[in-house]
Amino acid sequence: MRAVVFDLDGTLADTSGDMMAAANACFRAEGLGDLLGPEDAATALRGGRAMLREGFSKLGMAPDEDEISRLYPHLLAAYAEDLSTHTHFFPGAMEAVERLKLDGFAVAVCTNKPEALARQLLRDLGVLEAFGALIGADTLPVRKPDPEPLREAARRAGGDPARCCLVGDTVTDRETARAAGVPSILVEFGPAAALMAALEPEVLLAHFDDLPGVVAGLNL
Repeated sequence: MRAVVFDLDGTLADTSGDMMAAANACFRAEGLGDLLGPEDAATALRGGRAMLREGFSKLGMAPDEDEISRLYPHLLAAYAEDLSTHTHFFPGAMEAVERLKLDGFAVAVCTNKPEALARQLLRDLGVLEAFGALIGADTLPVRKPDPEPLREAARRAGGDPARCCLVGDTVTDRETARAAGVPSILVEFGPAAALMAALEPEVLLAHFDDLPGVVAGLNL
């Protein structure tokens, strides 16, 4: 079976608001106040460590990786307490997922968010059961851009890893698809939209309404 595998943060959903809130909670606990704002949405979608580095950079401090590692578990804990207040799906995302399933594709999520948090988020949003598989950053010994999480997501969803594509929004997703030898589709509507064309994916996606037709045209 052909498969379409989705990244989560910045691809299916804009999770930046809740992620920045968790990072700011860490900064406040350190007596630093809220360091991240709406202008940092693209950084937030690169993950917790990127947000911590950005916060320290705003203070004119060179990020100390030991300090980042110390704060990271606290950020994850804060995020786990409230990860869906501000998060929303991009327009047409879940409709496209359902259309792909009707068209005979397996669908899965492959994210560098820890699996438990990704599972909790999708459950909170009421769509966990819509996907045939979920692979997180810690599901396997390796994470994206290693190709194995993408391949395993396709396999667990009942698809053929050689007949899949990855829908994402970062250079990590582009490199993952390239390493797996499958097409990448990068979205142009997230916070990092302006950077997508330079990554030269097989497809740039302007709206989820177009996704079923785009995938059909890939001849997976």
